[in-house]
Amino acid sequence: MIDPNTLSLPDNAPLFTRLRVALQCLQVLKQDPGNPICGPLLNTCLDLNVYESLAQQLQRSEEGRRLLSERPSLQGKALDLTALERLPEGSLGHEFARYFRDNKISPFETTFEIKNHIDFIGKRYRETHDLLHVLTGYATDVVGEMELQAYVLGNLGIHTAKLILLFGTFGQIKERQPGVGLSEYMRRLRAAYLRGRASSQFLGFWFEHHWETPVATLSARLCAPAERMN
Repeated sequence: MIDPNTLSLPDNAPLFTRLRVALQCLQVLKQDPGNPICGPLLNTCLDLNVYESLAQQLQRSEEGRRLLSERPSLQGKALDLTALERLPEGSLGHEFARYFRDNKISPFETTFEIKNHIDFIGKRYRETHDLLHVLTGYATDVVGEMELQAYVLGNLGIHTAKLILLFGTFGQIKERQPGVGLSEYMRRLRAAYLRGRASSQFLGFWFEHHWETPVATLSARLCAPAERMN
């Protein structure tokens, strides 16, 4: 068994090195899917170029530069879910806290060392996953998770999302999730992808400054309208 604490990605790592480390991360994640080191490290290996591009985009605005400089955290230890749940019903903070309670899960935590902008963006991307469920309305079941991955692919071009969608679609074909046929499944993924492309780029948004803002207001600001389901 590979010790995840021994894995790291050198600065300016070539493609071969990134693929080698990615394969090592996959070996760990196969046995420990929630590993807090190998999850972010795998994302960085596969999406280094995407993260570099996103960092350059953030550098073009004052808000983005401040985000990269201050590196705020949405990890569990930085969140007071009890206080957030006391905020008005419908507010981002209240609905975010209720999301964790209703799904019986805890906020993301990682011990992955943040050494540069690329590491921060990888961590920020993972931290915003649960917030995106709240804002987009995509469920946390298998199909909802795939819809969110398609949305992220359209919005950010994340390669990891492509990989998840590929394996998720194979699983859908093999296992046939009840209630959703393959054609409906593919239609929903396409709709989510196009919605992500039409939406504002979310990664540079200061969610921490909007806990009291209604989810409906933020969703209208950041997300294109969802396709109406017949």
